[in-house]
Amino acid sequence: NTGRNDSLLPFRNGLPSAIDNTEMSTIARRGIHFMQRLNSANVSSALLEKGQNRVIDASLTLIRERAKLKASHYLGELVRALGGAVATSSLLGVPLGHNSSFLQGPAFAPPRIREAIWCGSTNSTTEEGKDLQDARVLTDVGDVPIQEIRDCGVDDHRLMNVISESVKLVMEEDPLRPLVLGGDHSISFPVIRAVSEKLGGPVDVLHLDAHPDNYDAFEGNIYSHASSFARVMEGDYVRRLLQVTFYS
Repeated sequence: NTGRNDSLLPFRNGLPSAIDNTEMSTIARRGIHFMQRLNSANVSSALLEKGQNRVIDASLTLIRERAKLKASHYLGELVRALGGAVATSSLLGVPLGHNSSFLQGPAFAPPRIREAIWCGSTNSTTEEGKDLQDARVLTDVGDVPIQEIRDCGVDDHRLMNVISESVKLVMEEDPLRPLVLGGDHSISFPVIRAVSEKLGGPVDVLHLDAHPDNYDAFEGNIYSHASSFARVMEGDYVRRLLQVTFYS
């Protein structure tokens, strides 16, 4: 018993300093139900936005605390004391699929990729002799709770900002560097934007894809999976962009 009134967690003035997966799910579910009631009651847009902000804050707190745990937890300090190195590559899932113009499967990819990585039947040793099963080589900060945020009525503009902020939060925890798992190709924009802004200037990008994804607004959607690099280039987040292996 934590002594907290969990029913008020998503909408009180402060958030707990650390949130685990169970708490996040509880916050998200109650936040969604609360937002649905507000929508059906035709309440003011200001109150709706306040509720959305609480859910977004909880989501960012989740990513922040996971990153801190991986960077400064005993896996960090103890490993350093033993003369080892802390993992720099850190998985961050972005299960977003609604900006795809065809099937919605990309939203289910992050957990499936993890299953393949951690599967006992795979060879987890790299060419350099590093074992991906070793937490000092590869760590994981979980997924951005995309669906929970969208269920609260958050639009794509704010959702892209949440993704960017999540990437930055991982980068803030030295020595972590995000290895982002999509998700449809629309996430390229917020991820590249985050890295550029965090590093203080345009970055070089190697883009391996069948398509350039540079429609201005494919099917009327500026955040379409086919428009991500149009957003990247117009934002001046890239110094050099090398796009390889197009077939259409």
